[in-house]
Amino acid sequence: MDWSAVAAWSGVSGEGWRTGLARYFHAPGWQKHWALRSDLHSLEFRAFGSRVAVLCLVLFTSLSCEQGESQRPASSEAVTAAAQVSAPSPFLYVWAGAEKEGDSDFLAVIDADPGSEHYGEILSSVPVGLKGGAHHSEHVMPEGDSLFVNSFKGGASFVIDVSDPLAPQVVSSFQEIGEYTYPHTFERLPGGNVLVTFQTKGEGNEVAGGLVELDPAGRLVRASDASDPVDPELRAYSVTPIPRIDRAVSTTSDMWAVAQGSSFQLWRLSDLALLRTIRLPEGPLGYEHRDPAEIRLLPDSTTAIMTTFTCAMYLLHDLATEAPWAELTNVLPWENYDTDECGIPLTRGRFWVQTYAHSSGSALISMDISDPSDPVILDRLTLDGSWWPHWVSMEPGGNRIVLTSGPGATLYRVLIVHLDPDTGKIELDTTFRDRGSDEPGVNFDRTSWPHGEAGAARPHGAVFSRVRE
Repeated sequence: MDWSAVAAWSGVSGEGWRTGLARYFHAPGWQKHWALRSDLHSLEFRAFGSRVAVLCLVLFTSLSCEQGESQRPASSEAVTAAAQVSAPSPFLYVWAGAEKEGDSDFLAVIDADPGSEHYGEILSSVPVGLKGGAHHSEHVMPEGDSLFVNSFKGGASFVIDVSDPLAPQVVSSFQEIGEYTYPHTFERLPGGNVLVTFQTKGEGNEVAGGLVELDPAGRLVRASDASDPVDPELRAYSVTPIPRIDRAVSTTSDMWAVAQGSSFQLWRLSDLALLRTIRLPEGPLGYEHRDPAEIRLLPDSTTAIMTTFTCAMYLLHDLATEAPWAELTNVLPWENYDTDECGIPLTRGRFWVQTYAHSSGSALISMDISDPSDPVILDRLTLDGSWWPHWVSMEPGGNRIVLTSGPGATLYRVLIVHLDPDTGKIELDTTFRDRGSDEPGVNFDRTSWPHGEAGAARPHGAVFSRVRE
């Protein structure tokens, strides 16, 4: 075989490919990237398995993908199609909050490769040196090697380098930025900067914070206040950038559950100028407009749907104009804040997936939003016992969802759910579990971690890694 051609295509030396593949095919199991850690480091391989899959179609005449079977070079059309197929994300990054005094919040890295013998195993972890109520990470793993996370109650945020998932490192941290305190939500912008909501200004919970743009290291680029007499109780909660129309839209809930926002805010993304604060229309039940929570874009990258913690959905109209408005489109049953909540949602094509906690039975719900003014429920995933599904994140380019929970039977467990891209059906991945366990999910109620001995931790923000080509 002409390994020089392989080297030119891949950016990895021919000798490196020859040696690495020999080890790869003789190792037990498929896609054992951790078993080849020395190759990953010395050769700078990324997403090793996906490249092998392409080479199996294109290059192997002397090495076969199945023992004893030769392969003919594929057509250029087949090569292109194979190269566009997304391989499964190899890792999950889970941000977890320490419960025991003296322990630290930490980021854990879990093997998320379904073809791996180590599927569901916690491979590495890195503590941040603070027990501060680990809360949000970025909602989806961005391009690149860094992930923003926050310990909300501690008022601190961290930037974690995951360029080597087996040895993640905390590379920077920040607390207040100027007068802005208690960062909450992070959204990556084109070019790598990060848009952040800070709940408040100064100490206490008296003055609304604002919207802050940071560079990838967490340094200030620009900032704007969120305070507006239109809604005196607003706090800067979550934000969604809409680069296509030079806008950002933010919600107004109070993390401390004291003030009660009932509006959304429209910003010009390029300079963070606050354009409008719009009060939500009340629905027939009288509570639908309370505590706006999350906003997600639809596939056209301009249409947006907003949820409230009281389980309403609002379609946001005319965001590119000077007169945006909100239309109430759906309400799930809700009774009180102690037992009921609609948490993080996500979108995948025409599907909306909503976390839903309710005293009469909680669920992960999928909806068809082909007509965003009339969402239609397609499926519900329920579990035995009490549980409080709260956080979900979609696998980039895939159909898997990672889910973490609030109080209840799944408080300490990280779960994976499959979303059928054709029907919207959702199904629990029962193979993602601790070794020897009869329950699905990876349990964070344990006393030993890769970073050392420590107590139980509550997983919260969690994202799939991207496949590196």
